[in-house]
Amino acid sequence: MTAKLAWAALALAPLAVAVRFAVSEPAVVFPIAAAALMPLAWLVSRATEEAGHHTGPAIGGLLNATFGNVPELFVALFAVAAGLHDVVRGSLTGSIVGNLLLVLGLTLLVGGRGECERRPLLESLALVGLAVPLFAVAALPHFLEHDRDGAVAAYTVPVALALLAVYAVVTVLEVRSELAKHERGEPAEWSLRRALIVLAAAMVATALVSETITGSIGDFAETTGLSEFFVSAVVVALAGNAAEHGAAVVAAAHGELELGTDVALESTAQVAAFVVPAVALLSFAIEPLPLAFSVGELAVLAGAVALAALAVAHGHVTRARGAALVAGYLGAVAVFWFV
Repeated sequence: MTAKLAWAALALAPLAVAVRFAVSEPAVVFPIAAAALMPLAWLVSRATEEAGHHTGPAIGGLLNATFGNVPELFVALFAVAAGLHDVVRGSLTGSIVGNLLLVLGLTLLVGGRGECERRPLLESLALVGLAVPLFAVAALPHFLEHDRDGAVAAYTVPVALALLAVYAVVTVLEVRSELAKHERGEPAEWSLRRALIVLAAAMVATALVSETITGSIGDFAETTGLSEFFVSAVVVALAGNAAEHGAAVVAAAHGELELGTDVALESTAQVAAFVVPAVALLSFAIEPLPLAFSVGELAVLAGAVALAALAVAHGHVTRARGAALVAGYLGAVAVFWFV
């Protein structure tokens, strides 16, 4: 995407906000806002990448870990503020499942047969694999007492802190590994000042669009006859992860299959071990959000981790495994419909 298209992406944000107040039809407002979120997600990712070229691969990795999932974070926090807990869980569950099954599957379909280094892939999967049973622990009050909002501090806080601690340790180890390599990063196309200005502007625009999405998702769901959970798990999650989706598939199409799989799984790990617990803890400043995922949601998450692990565990990937992952995503969408 050229610089002109990048700035055009910013223009979609005020358009989406203006449409919300000028048009009363929810079937129009929500799709425009969701469409506006996709190029903004790409713009945040691109600005973060350009800033990382100036700071070196180690700091660049930290920047990506911090800002790479800004769209999902903003949507979740605005949904928390609006009391839309189903939207929060839906968007986060959909992000994890979409990256594990749809993005990784499309990456393998496009990249074809090849070999990938197992260690980074299994490390990312291990983080997600750790998060899912911890989510089940946080949901115990809901399972045992049918009280989704109960025992928030007793269950959600320890789980969130444990995940963030593990994620911090893994990130520090990755940064040390990058520093030890003494490799020079790719040359930057943007100046550091320009990258930071674009990043700040894109984040403001993303916040505006995220607020518009959460403000219109209820009316859109009612108008279309869909549940808020389904809309957030499928539509919002895909829009918020557009940058990672495109980066992974394009990398595979250019013959960089290993890079594509790394992007898909690393983004998944960031959502599961960083974004979800961060949203849970930040929600205490607004309205405490219990990590009370339902049995159906947890089953889909566990199944997605298992399928992804089977696809990449041996380091050898094929198009057939990619097709199986995409089919698994369609099955997950069917489950989301009934959940």
